[in-house]
Amino acid sequence: MGPMAPSYHRLGRLPSKRHVAFRGPDGELYPEELVGSEGFGGRYSLLHHRYAPTRVAEVRETDPVPPSPSPARHGALRHHLLRTRHQGPDPAGDEISGRRWLLYNDDLRIGVSDFGAGSGRLVRNGGADELHFVHAGGGRLESVFGVLDYRAGDYVLVPKGTTHRWVPGGEPNRHLVLEARGPFHLPGRYQNQEGQLLEHAPYWERDFRRPQELLSLDDPNPTDVLVRVDDRAAVYTLDHHPFDVVGWDGHLYPYAFSIHDFEPISGRQHQPPPVHQTFELDGAVVCSFCPRRLDDGPDVVTAPYNHANLDSDEVLYYVSGSFFSRRGVEPGALTFHPHGVPHGPAPGVAERSIGRTHTDELAVMVDAFRPLAMTSDSEAFDDPAYPMSWLPGAAATELTT
Repeated sequence: MGPMAPSYHRLGRLPSKRHVAFRGPDGELYPEELVGSEGFGGRYSLLHHRYAPTRVAEVRETDPVPPSPSPARHGALRHHLLRTRHQGPDPAGDEISGRRWLLYNDDLRIGVSDFGAGSGRLVRNGGADELHFVHAGGGRLESVFGVLDYRAGDYVLVPKGTTHRWVPGGEPNRHLVLEARGPFHLPGRYQNQEGQLLEHAPYWERDFRRPQELLSLDDPNPTDVLVRVDDRAAVYTLDHHPFDVVGWDGHLYPYAFSIHDFEPISGRQHQPPPVHQTFELDGAVVCSFCPRRLDDGPDVVTAPYNHANLDSDEVLYYVSGSFFSRRGVEPGALTFHPHGVPHGPAPGVAERSIGRTHTDELAVMVDAFRPLAMTSDSEAFDDPAYPMSWLPGAAATELTT
């Protein structure tokens, strides 16, 4: 397994060794917390708190936010185009209440979140890692690990068990949200046996941004945290504010990587989607389609060929630019192509792509290796004409920003 985070990182004050006495100015021990994955065999970090993270004054049951996904009423085997951008509600008050699930299986949930400019509530997802692609907006992610600034185009990884909140920077946000039971990590083929990124990788450790400032609050006032684990939720009232960490180090922490720092690969002939891979997880991969020089061999068809993914469902989220293989979609739209049914370039696109030298498309793709189901919420966004869009003369417009 590759690393969940690009490398070791540390912030704040730390003792010289693990699990030794580390005291504050008043002589009291700083409570130590290990946050780790895969039992004691995976990635982990050690945090030193002012107050023990177990100091809970009250626990109140609550309905999960967002609600657990429920299956769509109509489950026809066909391709789907979900026009999520123009039919959603007004931006919600915070990220978690603005989230709508669109697709799901036992490994993965895929949704979008539209939320306003106010500071969000404190949340802790104890059952899944979250990978957010920030389509619009920006701000700062505040967590027990410190402050991480984010902006449009960023992937932001929030490991499971991280108490955090999203604080938009004065404008509404739109996120594509992936939630997975297993960890997101960097593909093993990009790394050497020590975990360092190799020369042929499409990014480098310095492209990944880590928290750079601890909040280190000393606030003994009761503070609510919405805790989610799978399909259960509760509000935990701590007797202090949880952003009280005075120091931490390790390999598990939130980080950001901009899609604009992904370095595309091209060749003499059309390169298949694995060259765009950015993350992998149990049962799925995440790829970034970025502006790039197109394949330049003689008479090469640069548009993707027709293909039937026999073992994976393909999800493509359109961000910006002109995605020349597909027409009739807009930024914020999402296509869902179930495995076993062919799909490919729109009519006439293959011919027009010959000799084309560049593309300015920007999109995020998720291939899931176990079948995805549509949710009841996704039905409101579904375009019923999409499966017929490959017929000659089908009405369509190019994707534009």
